[in-house]
Amino acid sequence: MAKENGATLMGSKRLWLEEEIQDDLKWIYSVKSILHAEVSDFQDVELLETGPFGKVLLLDGKLQSAEADERVYHECLVHPALLHHPNPKRVFICGGGEGSTAREVLKHKSVEKVVMVDIDKVVCDFCEKHLEDNAETFKDPRLDLIIDDAKAQLENQKDGEFDVIIGDLADPVFGGPCYQLYTQEFYENIVKAKLGPGGIFVTQSGPAGVLAHSEVFTPINRTLSSVFPKVIPFLQHIPSFADCWGWNMAFKDADSAAPLAANEIDERIQDRITGGSDALKFMDGVTWTGITSLSKILRTSLNSEKHVLTVATPKFIHGKGVKQVEY
Repeated sequence: MAKENGATLMGSKRLWLEEEIQDDLKWIYSVKSILHAEVSDFQDVELLETGPFGKVLLLDGKLQSAEADERVYHECLVHPALLHHPNPKRVFICGGGEGSTAREVLKHKSVEKVVMVDIDKVVCDFCEKHLEDNAETFKDPRLDLIIDDAKAQLENQKDGEFDVIIGDLADPVFGGPCYQLYTQEFYENIVKAKLGPGGIFVTQSGPAGVLAHSEVFTPINRTLSSVFPKVIPFLQHIPSFADCWGWNMAFKDADSAAPLAANEIDERIQDRITGGSDALKFMDGVTWTGITSLSKILRTSLNSEKHVLTVATPKFIHGKGVKQVEY
């Protein structure tokens, strides 16, 4: 394998990454070069150039974000919540060390402060240095980056401090610490208390396809519905995740005008986001209508879901890293 500008090139050999999605399902894609690799106190951090997805970020060998479609994921995570809030000024991000979530939040003209808490400084420094689209995000004076446990930091904030709280956390996998941030206790005792009047909480909610949605997507929705008066589930296919991905958006106030109509979304994008509709690649009013229009299978599962996630009764998604296979 040769090196060019610090990247390890594969040369005549082809390197493939094989990811186990379920016990009996794997997929595999080619790697053109290893751009950078580093080890933190918490995980292995790698940036690769792949065939189908361009640059991808791996944490402990598991794909977290891909150049080809990360804006789809992050625009879905961020903009519906901020657009539904009447005047979002203060935003808290749980996780998000990659910087893409903060990047999207900071496009909103009304935002005065973003508190982003990620436990791994190496990931934040790595992404600031190697992900060109996010380099300026880390320099924005409105961003307060804290390296710590997100649950502890949010718990120490004043009650009613934030207009929007965003959960951009690792998936709840067995043996990982993040499952506690998908529980009724966390939502009731911490998240709800820290939201101000009209506050909105949104969290990534794992795979939401026809086959995988009952793993954590519908239980997260059921759990949030046990705490908040209104919860909107939505999903979108993310090619690099090999499935549809889900989000759940919860409203502190029962009388929140949600969901907004397509024309209202478009008007707010134009009025409230720097650069208007040109600043977004994926999200607009018609898209919002589409991602909230769930299939009959999903609607039935959401209506029949009974499992409330607690510290004592969690659920986990299948999670194993990626192994390298040379051919």
